[in-house]
Amino acid sequence: MSSLTLSLIQTHLSWEDKQANLAMLEKKIMGIQEKTELVVLPEMFSTGFSMQPKKLAEGMDGESVSWMKKIAKAKKIILTGSLIIAEDGHYFNRLLWVLPDGTLGHYDKRHRFAFAGENEEYTPGNKRLIAQVKGWKINLLVCYDLRFPVW
Repeated sequence: MSSLTLSLIQTHLSWEDKQANLAMLEKKIMGIQEKTELVVLPEMFSTGFSMQPKKLAEGMDGESVSWMKKIAKAKKIILTGSLIIAEDGHYFNRLLWVLPDGTLGHYDKRHRFAFAGENEEYTPGNKRLIAQVKGWKINLLVCYDLRFPVW
């Protein structure tokens, strides 16, 4: 199996300030000097872990999705992270998996964090996504999902 080099970005996010977060994350990603093939962003990277989806959600053609495609292409990386997506009258904590050519896959968080009220604001996912890169199979999950063996 080939090696896979990844970078994790765990950073302070500006609360519910999409433009500030995208600008800060772009600077961090573009500043990575070492070889990296996959960059992992925090959960709800564009807004912080907010329970305000009506105010903050965007569609799959929104600013943050376009930003992810632009960064993945410019840096020639796979870029992944979750954000608030509105679709068919529902809100999802959706992890996107964006390839440098703009191809994307997504996984909707299945196990919502009830202690924060996530279960009241977001619709659970019902499908898993296993990405394949250089012989690696990666089961995409979002935070709290790791505690449950369903996938």
